Amino acid sequence: MEVSVIKKHLSTIVLFALLLVLAVWSLFVGVLDVDISGLLQGDREHWEVFLISRLPRLLAILCTGTGMSVAGLIMQQLCMNKFVSPTTGATISSAQFGILLALLFMPNSTLWGRAIFSFAFAVLGTWIFVWFIQRIQFKDVVMVPLVGIMFGNVIGGITNYLAYKYEMTQALSTWLVGHFSMVLRGRYEIVWLTVPLVVLAFLFANHFNIVGMGKDFSQNLGVPYNFVLFLGLTIAAMITASVVVVVGSISYIGLIVPNLVAMFKGDKIRGTLIDTALFGALFVLACDMVGRMVIFPYELPIELIVGIIGSVLFVALLLYRLRHGRKAIRLNRKEGGVA
Repeated sequence: MEVSVIKKHLSTIVLFALLLVLAVWSLFVGVLDVDISGLLQGDREHWEVFLISRLPRLLAILCTGTGMSVAGLIMQQLCMNKFVSPTTGATISSAQFGILLALLFMPNSTLWGRAIFSFAFAVLGTWIFVWFIQRIQFKDVVMVPLVGIMFGNVIGGITNYLAYKYEMTQALSTWLVGHFSMVLRGRYEIVWLTVPLVVLAFLFANHFNIVGMGKDFSQNLGVPYNFVLFLGLTIAAMITASVVVVVGSISYIGLIVPNLVAMFKGDKIRGTLIDTALFGALFVLACDMVGRMVIFPYELPIELIVGIIGSVLFVALLLYRLRHGRKAIRLNRKEGGVA
């Protein structure tokens, strides 16, 4: 009995162990030397660097990887498309647009003030995107993310136009490229919002699965389709906005991680949510470590590392899904002919 339980959760155990080892290692990687002996001896400089920079950075990385992966998983399930994510669903672009408006109309606003604008426009942009795709009669596997990419580019174009017009390009650049180099104690706590939102997503995981099967199916089982759809999209948008406000734009996480986990664990949210969260955190942490070490003592933005790896994986996943989907269509047709 115990052996079967271990086999069932083997992937979760392995991911957690790898994440734990890499997380501890990351605390001692950086330009300033911080080691265990210095911490045990109570060295003041070591503890200041550890508590002000290294630990907040690690927590921000874990929240970012976990949150963006879960947000992507929710959007893919609710939109019934494996290529929908905060990147291809205009959520990130909408959050950046909200931050720009906060900078324009409230130049002296705090980080929380910008976050409120970002939350509002991320939710609104995500809803509009879903409203668009619900009115597409023939939802091809590639058509839905293309609509999201085009919609996101429109929002991005408006954002860039306003930024150039009002000379806000330099101020906005902080949120256009994701990086953890500016994460310090007192400036990153908003990203903790991802924790209760991920817990809420786990509580409604079964409802998301049902809604992902269609409106009629949901209504037959007594699940309020519109409410669950509204809740899921809001959770995904708020997670994305909280990350963008603190870290900036990081693409592909919500797209790549859920697809890779689904290949091994299936498409049921409750069965894949924990592994998706762990693998997302591990993926972002590994990319951040590469960015810190590849041209040490300088640092590459994590958006660059994730963008390179994510673009390659995205093309591979696209080809895999198209080939797999066509086989499934042929199989269904054969079964229908026999019947």
